[in-house]
Amino acid sequence: MRTLYFVSALLLATPAFAQSASDPFSDGPNGAKVHSSGFVCPARIGAFERDAAGENDVQTGADICSYAALDGVYGTIVLTPLTGPYDAKSSLASDFIEQEGTGGKEIAQGTMMLGIKSAPLPVFTRTYRTARAEELEYRILFAGAAVKNWAVEATVEYADPRDAAAEKGFLDAVYAAAAKEIGQ
Repeated sequence: MRTLYFVSALLLATPAFAQSASDPFSDGPNGAKVHSSGFVCPARIGAFERDAAGENDVQTGADICSYAALDGVYGTIVLTPLTGPYDAKSSLASDFIEQEGTGGKEIAQGTMMLGIKSAPLPVFTRTYRTARAEELEYRILFAGAAVKNWAVEATVEYADPRDAAAEKGFLDAVYAAAAKEIGQ
């Protein structure tokens, strides 16, 4: 009886955590993860190898695929369902505040045309310099665009000029896939 009371009290004292009803990704061909939006997170994007895919924020419904390449190059893709107009600058504001708070210096901001060459997407981007070492400048680039009813945000951490081609290839691949796959 005392044990039952203890277990009941423990259950009442334990907070309930939100859990999703299902995994937003299903298995696809060649190790890919297919998101509920239709976006495919392949096992590899150029030199990048996927190391995770799953929920990012249960409250907003955001999901994430993360990638890494040799020499400390990282890329992430965050997919968030839209419930209204999308403003990339506002959506990424907390990331900008974090970069500035840790000493990152904004070095570029603008709109890049990325994805499919016949119908490129206007993608908002902002780049921060986070450190310098010898001939390399360490950077983090944030990108965001609305694709159908989804916000597609990508982040790439890289060293310039060494990893500039990998950074560009990652962004092009992400937004080309988003334009082609989301909503299909």
